[in-house]
Amino acid sequence: MILVTGGAGFIGSNLVRYLLDIAGEPVLNVDKLTYAGNLQNLAPIWDDQRHVFVRGDIADGELIGRLLAQYRPRAILNLAAESHVDRSIHDPDSFMHTNVVGTFRLLEAARAYRASLPAEQKDRFRFLQVSTDEVYGSLDAATPPAAEGAPYAPNSPYAASKAAADHLVRSFHRTYGLPVVTTNCSNNYGPCQFPEKLIPLAIHHALEDRNIPVYGDGGNIRDWLHVEDHCAAIVRVLADGRPGETYNIGATNEVPNLALVKLICATLDEEHPRRDGASYLRQITFVTDRPGHDRRYAIDAGKIRSELGWAPRQSFEAGLRQTIRWYLSNQDWVRNVTTGAYRDWIARQYGAGADHPQGDHPGGRLGNAALPAHQGGVETAAARL
Repeated sequence: MILVTGGAGFIGSNLVRYLLDIAGEPVLNVDKLTYAGNLQNLAPIWDDQRHVFVRGDIADGELIGRLLAQYRPRAILNLAAESHVDRSIHDPDSFMHTNVVGTFRLLEAARAYRASLPAEQKDRFRFLQVSTDEVYGSLDAATPPAAEGAPYAPNSPYAASKAAADHLVRSFHRTYGLPVVTTNCSNNYGPCQFPEKLIPLAIHHALEDRNIPVYGDGGNIRDWLHVEDHCAAIVRVLADGRPGETYNIGATNEVPNLALVKLICATLDEEHPRRDGASYLRQITFVTDRPGHDRRYAIDAGKIRSELGWAPRQSFEAGLRQTIRWYLSNQDWVRNVTTGAYRDWIARQYGAGADHPQGDHPGGRLGNAALPAHQGGVETAAARL
């Protein structure tokens, strides 16, 4: 069995399903079920007897210790995290609690648990920390992608909290001999992503005939990785990654935000045309940039390719179209997560006009510009949602 923390979130739920469907390994799934944790993400596997769900906080060391003793997993995959930069600017405290204190408590529980294992199981045990490319900071256009040895330079409370967690993980390896591996991934996209992130946000606002907010001039660049490719990489690192090592996971799909939003609009024009025949491009609206917005993230994933033989299988264009089709086919899921609290957040973050119907907010539109080339309670698998 493998313990996955944060397994009801976007990446976590995709990983849990991947472990069950592809790797065929039982999963103990622990998630606090904050706003981005959604049991609907687990609906396809809820009756799978190999899946055990527990609602709990990774900062609850006593709970984690009991679960480790009861289920005796061979590995811990830590995906539990507050992960949205915008929210970290408004509420850094919750990011410190989960990402720093939570990771520390999880490491302590893992250290005590491993010490109790027989020698063979002790040698086999792994702690895998899922981190982000944001710890490397913002890169200039001419700067090569960051390799694993690049210095950390986090610029947001979110990135700083993940950097702190990575350092804790490293220290537990060097000081206590805990067999850890760390992965730093680029921006993920795919099914079940909460619509505060750019791709699902743009899709949702386009379909709702609302303004699609783009920060600043839209020139911020991100490398986009399909979540299924990310899951496959995590499994490869877990299987053959060397303890104490870090592996970057990226797809070399660097795209400016504005170009990405235009591509989403163009794809929606094909997949789900507006009733009035206009392009979704007309809904794009520029909004005030967020504080400290990093200009470019890019990572060098050569190490995982050469050492572990992993490479992304999904092309960005095909993966984005697949993702758009998923959201088009799962509007009930979208409606259930875009509640009043979600709308309040969008209005607070992007300005009231960003959540208004498209025709109500004329300022700052792009128009038809050309598309660039570019708490501790256990719920067993037999329980019901």
